[in-house]
Amino acid sequence: MFQMLSKWILYHLMGWKKDVRFALPDKAIICLAPHTSNWDFLIGQLYARAERQKSNFLMKREWFFWPFGTVFRKLGGIPVWRDRHSSMTDRLADYAIKADKFQLCITPEGTRSLNPDWKKGFYYIALKARLPIFLYAVDYSRKLIQCTKIITPSGDVEHDMREIKLYFKDFNGKHPELFTIGDIKEQ
Repeated sequence: MFQMLSKWILYHLMGWKKDVRFALPDKAIICLAPHTSNWDFLIGQLYARAERQKSNFLMKREWFFWPFGTVFRKLGGIPVWRDRHSSMTDRLADYAIKADKFQLCITPEGTRSLNPDWKKGFYYIALKARLPIFLYAVDYSRKLIQCTKIITPSGDVEHDMREIKLYFKDFNGKHPELFTIGDIKEQ
């Protein structure tokens, strides 16, 4: 029932389409970009429910106040304490290795503001836990959710991050002026 309602809202009422060519395995990292608006969360949640996917996501701890904290945790939210100097990537990678199922959605920009220096935590989690990275784009200009590429981390962080950023170069967030892949030249 909730799946059908989510499909109807996302695909019919809101007019979104999908071009997703891969089924998610039990263990994966979902790299989602561009992230320029809080609407991305709503679109992502509708998509996940419509497609019967349940992945965790990272969110700054400031959003986990009552009653929202309970709701975000129920939806799969993991609060991030930015002021702590512990390695969340190591803890998440260790958990992923031991878990039977681990799907984590991360927005690499780490913020809705313009940021050419993407966070690499998702990459290090995938590398350490030997997980594939599914590249999911949310394009507001075309009302399209797309995943046509999977990256297997090689350990060459700069090369792999360049490839990841180039995948997202032609997608438009809700606020395109707040999205950048930085100064990367195509070869």
